[in-house]
Amino acid sequence: MKKITFFLCCAVQFLTGNAQQLSIIPEPVSVQPQAGSFVLKNNFSIGLSPSDKDTKKVGDYLVKKISTATGYTAVIGKIEKATAIRLRLLNSKNKNNEIGTEGYLLNVYPDSVSILANGPAGLFYGVQTLLQLLPKEIESKNAVNTISWSAPCVQIKDYPRFGWRGMMLDVARHFFTKQQVKQFIDEMVRYKYNRLHWHLTDDQGWRIEIKSLPKLTQVGAWRAERVGWTEISPPAPDEPRNYGGFYTQDDIREVIQYAKDNFVEILPEIEMPGHCEAALVAYPQYNCLSNKIPLLMPCGYAGDLQSARPAAGRIPRTIRRIVRCRGVLFLPTGRRICPVPGPPR
Repeated sequence: MKKITFFLCCAVQFLTGNAQQLSIIPEPVSVQPQAGSFVLKNNFSIGLSPSDKDTKKVGDYLVKKISTATGYTAVIGKIEKATAIRLRLLNSKNKNNEIGTEGYLLNVYPDSVSILANGPAGLFYGVQTLLQLLPKEIESKNAVNTISWSAPCVQIKDYPRFGWRGMMLDVARHFFTKQQVKQFIDEMVRYKYNRLHWHLTDDQGWRIEIKSLPKLTQVGAWRAERVGWTEISPPAPDEPRNYGGFYTQDDIREVIQYAKDNFVEILPEIEMPGHCEAALVAYPQYNCLSNKIPLLMPCGYAGDLQSARPAAGRIPRTIRRIVRCRGVLFLPTGRRICPVPGPPR
């Protein structure tokens, strides 16, 4: 009896220990550790079913991630008996209703890895979990050849609790380059976020090119360099306004496509008629407070908030121009949080 108890305790400790070692973010719905591990080797194969553009996109993503960190080469093709990693979309006949369109079933065996999903997004998120099971060096930008590329055997079922999983990137107060925005998206998808709230304009900067209103970016995208949030000294009249930047319409389209390829939807925020002091610096004729010259605050909150004239003919046209930049429409919401200074003069 003592021997049986001892072995049961060892078994529980083994399984519990494995479970504790599986640091997966966000925590999956179900994790069942198994004995053994899968070892990734050079010239590994990835099988796709069906072999269409959606599964191939996920397969190409996985190859790039693994090859960059390991230096290994891979072959993508159909699923065969010797295929190391198998990405399979379930058809309508064997669809798994429990996991939905973004869920997945991940099974790591000693000789192979299987990811099943109803849709390509589910395969993509299954790949993110697989990458977290591999050594942390999988995030390396250079090949690492001093470790064993192994993943613990496990059965995982996962699907999101929330359909909307978002993060906000504020590029209005401090500008981030196009490449930095892509890097931010890369970090988002590691943890299965699927919405990017892209804050493109505010009092401190206008970041989106509108060709019919060139001063928005020629003037409104640049300010005196400051850091911090409160008690910021205003810029001197002759101080250079060389801190900032903006995105061309081609930049916007490129980032939107990059996000789409990574199963992220972008919601750009364009603030108007309130919180648009950067625009009013560029075009002061649209300022409701016509007796004041708008000041582009370097950081923080503009206490005497300026507002654009809602009836000004160019304002609706500006919004239409923005909407034409490919992407989803985020209607201006500034009015509901903008204090009204009184009737326009």
